[in-house]
Amino acid sequence: MVDFHKRILFSDESHFWLNGYVNKQNCRIWSEANPQVYVETPLHPEKLTIWCALWAGGIIGPYFFKNDEGHNVTVNGDRYRAMITNFFIPELNNHDVQELWFQQDGATCHTVRAPID
Repeated sequence: MVDFHKRILFSDESHFWLNGYVNKQNCRIWSEANPQVYVETPLHPEKLTIWCALWAGGIIGPYFFKNDEGHNVTVNGDRYRAMITNFFIPELNNHDVQELWFQQDGATCHTVRAPID
């Protein structure tokens, strides 16, 4: 297939904490000195979950995961399927696309039976 790499659509979601918290698994700081800093963080800080897709033809999104009342929520299988059905596919139809490969990671919400059917 010619220009296969231009036909891959990568997608993922990310959490953005609204209190300034930084997930240490996603942000590494290298230093020769170990400051031994103690930082107190709340058990469940408020966060915003955003989904986006990237491909050679552009960006689709962002999509903000919220419930019916407008509150920030995390992603589960039902919310992911609703986003794909009600947001992603209509947005994708706005582009002149003949064939794409949709790449997503193996997150549980992506692989439950309903989203992959």
